[in-house]
Amino acid sequence: MAKGGARARSGPAPDPNALRRERDAGEWTVLPVAGRTGAPPAWPLSDQTAREKKLWTSLWAKPQGLMWERYGQELEVALYVRRFTEAELMDSRVNLSTLVRQMADSLGLTTPGMRANRWRIDRSENGDERRPAPTGRPASGGRVSARDRLKVIGGGG
Repeated sequence: MAKGGARARSGPAPDPNALRRERDAGEWTVLPVAGRTGAPPAWPLSDQTAREKKLWTSLWAKPQGLMWERYGQELEVALYVRRFTEAELMDSRVNLSTLVRQMADSLGLTTPGMRANRWRIDRSENGDERRPAPTGRPASGGRVSARDRLKVIGGGG
């Protein structure tokens, strides 16, 4: 068994809301909340079922569809749809559900998958992503003591 060295998804997940986000702001792709418009691509596999067609259409309308289209991932999405519909069946194998979750991660359909791909969905009202104000730092740029950073959450009395 291999020891040491970097591993996929090792360490903390990238955080788009980190206090020093400006250092890697250019690495994140902001996807519009409205999603991808237009018809989904042609189904690349054989014999699409009605359930597969419905799921295929809904997935391509998601914001992630823009990135799948950019990177030509029609086949990957179709395989995910096929495995997903198989995993929905009552007599499906447990490991199929694990595969579906892994595929969802790689396609950016889960929160960890979105972070791993460095995608985030713009949920601001007018399309301008507003950065949260850093907490625990005074406007003057000086240091704040640990005591000053503490905040009372509920006053029991």
